[in-house]
Amino acid sequence: MTALIQTRNITKEYVMGEHRVYALRNVSIRIDEGEFVAIMGASGSGKSTFMNLLGCLDLPTCGDYFLAGEEVSHLNNDALATIRNRRIGFVFQQFNLLPRTSAQENVELPLLYANVPPAERKERALTRLAQVGLGDRTQHKPAELSGGQQQRVAIARGLVNNPSLILADEPTGALDSRTSVEIMALLQQLSHQGMTIVIVTHEREIADFAARIITFRDGQVISDVINEAKDAETALADMPLTGGAP
Repeated sequence: MTALIQTRNITKEYVMGEHRVYALRNVSIRIDEGEFVAIMGASGSGKSTFMNLLGCLDLPTCGDYFLAGEEVSHLNNDALATIRNRRIGFVFQQFNLLPRTSAQENVELPLLYANVPPAERKERALTRLAQVGLGDRTQHKPAELSGGQQQRVAIARGLVNNPSLILADEPTGALDSRTSVEIMALLQQLSHQGMTIVIVTHEREIADFAARIITFRDGQVISDVINEAKDAETALADMPLTGGAP
């Protein structure tokens, strides 16, 4: 397997007065292409800081981070922005959709920033919306969609640039139980198609859908285990048909 993510002794520290606070301390992790990984930990464990570093939203104090073989931990802001736009798709707990624009227009946004021509933007956005099961909702605005449908739009937006990596920060945190499992079924489907997916979650029930679970505590990895992932489609079949639209 080829490593997509490789961190070597990543440390992130903050100076607060006369004290140094370590958000991460000597974290070394390898994630191969096509893996589905859940990152867990309590508040303050370092999991969100680590996710920000993986997403090139922040830089480590020391240590090295390689993404698809490229050393990115010492790049400037412009270079990091280019990598984010080309290689990483982000999915957030609160969806972060523009309220006055359609699902299609929301999905097109990363392509707009990348100066992709309008016709190609439309084609790629519609393709990704169809992939996440919203081919008949392309012109709906966020207020006209359920929470699960809004998260599907957000996932389509994360996919539209054909990224190497999907980073999902608490992707089910704003959803009810059944809709959460529906979103995990979609992520599992993407994983089976070869997409590399890393999610942050504080819910063990959600992490159990991933094939590997990494747990942080006090800025360090305390557990990194291969997981016998639950099948989300099977879990859905055992759940009552209540709790929101898909």
